[in-house]
Amino acid sequence: MMTNKELIGTVGLGLMGCSIATCLLASGHEVITLVQDIQQAGEARKRIESFLWQMHDERLATALPKQLLAKFKITDDIKDLAACELVMESITENMEAKKLLFQQLEEVLSPVSIIGSNTSAIPVTVLQDGLRYPERLLGIHWGEPAHVLRFLEVICGRQSALVYAEKIMTLATGWGKEPSLVKKDVRGFIANRLMYAMMREAFFLVENGYATYEDIDRACRNDLGYWITFAGPFRFMDITGIPAYFAVMQDLFPELDNTTTPPGFIGELVAKGAKGTSNAKGFYSYTSESAQRWEQLFNEFALDIRKLSLKYPQNCGDLT
Repeated sequence: MMTNKELIGTVGLGLMGCSIATCLLASGHEVITLVQDIQQAGEARKRIESFLWQMHDERLATALPKQLLAKFKITDDIKDLAACELVMESITENMEAKKLLFQQLEEVLSPVSIIGSNTSAIPVTVLQDGLRYPERLLGIHWGEPAHVLRFLEVICGRQSALVYAEKIMTLATGWGKEPSLVKKDVRGFIANRLMYAMMREAFFLVENGYATYEDIDRACRNDLGYWITFAGPFRFMDITGIPAYFAVMQDLFPELDNTTTPPGFIGELVAKGAKGTSNAKGFYSYTSESAQRWEQLFNEFALDIRKLSLKYPQNCGDLT
């Protein structure tokens, strides 16, 4: 049984990888991270230290960053992960790159060590193909910023053993998460399927002249954004009345967009180099200063929402 004192391995130190390592360190684990280029180590360590200070200042971590970083090692030798009971990758979202990494991990890990993939859309079943021990491969899907959000999805592929998923579900509560279990592999899992269904309808409304970006964002902020931290869709329907939703579904479902290809204008944006606030080019207009400000405010907002979600946990109405 793993505890929050066990050595955990991670692979990759991009923004998400740094955030995951931060969460694990703050939870009391020793962490060793595999990178392709050891020259990344210095910059990544600085980023993780800044995240740990953020958690310390918000009282999400009690130990000082210096103490936590003493349990952190960065390596470019995969053999250094051999003693890990759990290894999680957050490398590029490329199926072949991930499968190659998993095959390499199988050469050094115990047959019962869990391998987790932070894929956001690649089916776990596909990633299991060709492994000697496919039953121990799981999807472990984090949200961004991983060290702040309570979100975590644990996904079983067709060959995954449920016992491994249950271990991660238990362990994740010690990471400050409120995890969801996806028992059957489905592309996009839970959160992404719901989010992209909403995005598809938003694009439909813009393309057909019903509303602007601003109006759609405003509506989401002031309706969906008002209740969704407190309750998911099923609890919300319970609270506000199931029959009314059933009546609307009968009329509205046939009208919803079911396009199977992305809209042309987002493809045009991508072709022009738009990445969003990361390069100050997106659906909205930004200066470099305003883009940076939006990212800063988003991080601050994530911390505020975490506090609110802790005040009202998912089953808060059942507590006595």
